Amino acid sequence: MASAPFHSDLGLPAEWRDYVALTKPRVMTLVVFTGACGLIAAPGNLHPVLAFTAILCIALGAGAAGALNQWYEADIDALMKRTEQRPLPGGRMTRDSALYFGVALSVFSVLLMGLATNWAAAAGLAASILFYVLIYTIWLKRRTPQNIVIGGAAGAFPPVIGWLAVTGELAVLPLLLFALVFLWTPPHFWALSLFVRTDYAKAGVPMLPVTAGNRATRQQIFGYSLVMAAAAVAPWALRETGMIYGVSAAALSLLFVALAWPVLRNQSDDPAAMAPEKRLFKYSILYLFLLFGALVADRWVMA
Repeated sequence: MASAPFHSDLGLPAEWRDYVALTKPRVMTLVVFTGACGLIAAPGNLHPVLAFTAILCIALGAGAAGALNQWYEADIDALMKRTEQRPLPGGRMTRDSALYFGVALSVFSVLLMGLATNWAAAAGLAASILFYVLIYTIWLKRRTPQNIVIGGAAGAFPPVIGWLAVTGELAVLPLLLFALVFLWTPPHFWALSLFVRTDYAKAGVPMLPVTAGNRATRQQIFGYSLVMAAAAVAPWALRETGMIYGVSAAALSLLFVALAWPVLRNQSDDPAAMAPEKRLFKYSILYLFLLFGALVADRWVMA
């Protein structure tokens, strides 16, 4: 059954909850956490007030990117069951309101980051917002099944930004963390896309399961899981972290690959038979929380 058509000019007064929903708070949680862990893991000291401000700026920047994403994708959000009740397709907000909110939040977060910490961190935050909006949302998402692979770089910025907020310069460890999140994104997102494939097909979004089929997607998920696991233990292998992180990364990544194996073996195209995909998707979120938590614990012990 088709959803209600998207209306962009309803002019209905939006509630504060609608503005919060624009920021994609559930997605923001993981972004803020990895950014905070990058900040904590960085050498040096940052005043607690400034550290809180830096984390707040990462949250605001992520929210701004989410708002601009929903502004641009309001038409396809209206066609997908899991997004049809967002503020814009739900008719609770105009597109102009979302655009102005997203732009204002972007500018404010970047300026505040620069003034509170340093302009290297502000530049990193600006780059992450622009990459997510311009490269992923506007350029890639509707054009190529590799959208989430290349676009995953946007979500990999936060630990680097957190590190820059403290040190003002790049180093090996934040770049390794960037690579880890970058490689984690495809198996995480493709696991989701497998059991919401019909939504993407209906909206005309060329996600990998739509263009290449479920079997090819499952093969890609497993392949990326192996490479991601190697990237996860790389900081330990290169002696950038200690034993706590190393053992945690090895164990958590082994479980990730173990959960990706039944996804590879699953041959069903029925969303009701995709329990392995749903398990992997849920675990992938927990995986990143636990892995970055282990990084912080490791740094505290080594300090």
